[in-house]
Amino acid sequence: MTDNARARKLADRIQVVVAETLDRRIKDPRLGFVTITDARVTGDLREATVFYTVYGDDEERAASAAALESAKGVLRTEVGRQTGVRFTPSLAFVPDALPDNARTIEDLLDKARAKDAEVRQVSTGARYAGDADPYRKPEDEDDEPGTDGSSEKNEGPASA
Repeated sequence: MTDNARARKLADRIQVVVAETLDRRIKDPRLGFVTITDARVTGDLREATVFYTVYGDDEERAASAAALESAKGVLRTEVGRQTGVRFTPSLAFVPDALPDNARTIEDLLDKARAKDAEVRQVSTGARYAGDADPYRKPEDEDDEPGTDGSSEKNEGPASA
């Protein structure tokens, strides 16, 4: 088995080679604005998964996926030529879910901001139901027993 550092280096190189090849050699009109976001290689260096994003709607994403599948052979050949590994890994293209996740998180944050603004608007001009400070504080020193000058202890009968 190989070490993970070698697999990571190969994955980084595959990402660069695939991105450059798509930019320079692949002239498929179905290929839209494709960005190669990541590549991962198995420990035995036999299979590589390439993650990509496509700028556009669902139709453009489907067309770009078909273009990547049809260009897989050319891309694999180029990866083998430029990496120089004994066995060229097979390529699998997977759409990256990162933009969708980021969009979902942004939508949730927008909802939270709207709810916060709504609560802030409702609470404007509101007053406390009780005291402004609901926490108990120790009583003033003047109110404490034994501070009026008299002694709390009973010393018994006074001797004259």
